[in-house]
Amino acid sequence: MAQAQLQVPIPQVHHEHGETPWWTYFTFSTDHKVIGIQYLVTTFIFYLVGGALATAVRTELATPDVDFVSRELYNSLFTIHATVMIFLWIVPAGTGGFGNYLVPLMIGARDMAFPKLNAIAFWLIPPAGILLLSSFFVGAAGSGWTSYPPLSLMNGKAGELIWILSVLLLGTSSILGAINFIVTIVKMRLPGMGFNSMPLFCWAMLAASGLVLLSTPVLAGALILLSFDLMAGTAFFNPTGGGDPIVYQHMFWFYSHPAVYIMILPVFGMISEILPVHARKPIFGYKAIAYSSIAISFLGLIVWAHHMFTSGTPDWLRMFFMIMTMIIAVPTGIKIFSWLGTLWGGKLRLNSALLFGMGFVSMFVIGGLSGVMLASVPIDVHVHDTYFVVAHLHYVLFGGSVFGLYAGLYHWFPKMTGRMLNEKLGILHFVMTFIGFNLTFLPMHKLGLAGMPRRVAEYDPKFAALNLLCTIGTYILATSTIPFIVNAIWSWIAGPKAGNNPWKALTLEWMTSSPPPVENFDGDPVLVCHPYDYGVATRTEGVEEMISKSRRLAIPDGP
Repeated sequence: MAQAQLQVPIPQVHHEHGETPWWTYFTFSTDHKVIGIQYLVTTFIFYLVGGALATAVRTELATPDVDFVSRELYNSLFTIHATVMIFLWIVPAGTGGFGNYLVPLMIGARDMAFPKLNAIAFWLIPPAGILLLSSFFVGAAGSGWTSYPPLSLMNGKAGELIWILSVLLLGTSSILGAINFIVTIVKMRLPGMGFNSMPLFCWAMLAASGLVLLSTPVLAGALILLSFDLMAGTAFFNPTGGGDPIVYQHMFWFYSHPAVYIMILPVFGMISEILPVHARKPIFGYKAIAYSSIAISFLGLIVWAHHMFTSGTPDWLRMFFMIMTMIIAVPTGIKIFSWLGTLWGGKLRLNSALLFGMGFVSMFVIGGLSGVMLASVPIDVHVHDTYFVVAHLHYVLFGGSVFGLYAGLYHWFPKMTGRMLNEKLGILHFVMTFIGFNLTFLPMHKLGLAGMPRRVAEYDPKFAALNLLCTIGTYILATSTIPFIVNAIWSWIAGPKAGNNPWKALTLEWMTSSPPPVENFDGDPVLVCHPYDYGVATRTEGVEEMISKSRRLAIPDGP
């Protein structure tokens, strides 16, 4: 028994039940499921572009000398790489892709609250991405993804302006999406579904959307003022005219540190869904995980200045932000321990989804620990703008977000397409990703501690061996996407049929057909149990699918 029952039984043969013609994905569809897949496919294409740029950067860094691209092009490559990965892959894939597809299904709604607004939010993404990449033809931005003045004011105007316009379009898309998610989750839940019986992914989306609404307008304001400095000769941030570039840093990081949580919160939510399903256990600490998402969202707004410990920040303020940054490790740690508690003693199905899920937990722990180190003022001052920061950033954003996104793709692919992915190719994908990722980014900790600065094309030859190792790891990481792409395309066309609920999951999206019909459910769902009552009846009655209708009855027989 799933979390809910339908008043009208769904058919058992569903291959054609909810299929969407392929050309629909190129139209202005208002179906949240179509928009979700549009987000996922589009952002994955940008992920490949961002990966190609990263490979070019690492190829340049394979040797100490500048021998692959010019210094100017190198600056543009890592600037656009970071912008693409953050604004065109991780943020829109987690929130727009999985959020759009899953939230209405998980709460029993027929669609998002504002379907047309939803479509507009997606259709801002492709032109923004194309505009950003087209800047290579006029001299792309080369000031890093932070675009700090006065450096950004000294570089070519056209590339910087295109960068600003692209990020503004992407920020607008995020804000429109966040409004839609908040209204949908608050107002359109199934009757009887209180906040404490809502799937944890919806809690995570609620927290991330609130963060987007509060922080993104500040970044937009900073970029608009920066564009005035570039075009109109004003001096908001230009020190030669009396402006203060530090103000830009405050405004930039007020968004860009919460952006880490905007990226990672949806992934936290996905992992909270995936682990109990494949461990066949109730989630450990439901309320702790749910409320810690809100705590992360709140604390995320008051830690931005730890990026500015070396920017002349007064000592008393550095102490405040150091303490607040360390405190945010508490709700994050609650999630980690809850996930480990869920896995502990579970009947683990070591398939691709769970492997990527566990890979996410282990990589994120490493990134989190180095984050606590960077929160400490003395350590941060020592390793500021070195490769230690690059290693930390990638363990959080790649080891965290990307591993989590892959786990989500393997878990929900059967629901989205009605087909199963090939497990052997999936495990090959995981092994290559895991090896390539650690070979690329683990040595960067040592490079940073030894003093190698980031954002340089030429470096001291004593760093050559470790940099070559990182470059080899990058090639393995780049190659690791091939099994996934082959697997996804082949399985979508001719993979074995998945059935409605191949994982025997309990949340609402699994009780409709695969893929779901246009309005998601053939009948009106009625809640009958908590979304994570896994494995209760298995131990008492030997029937895997059978779950007690009442959580009160189920809990005493639980693990």
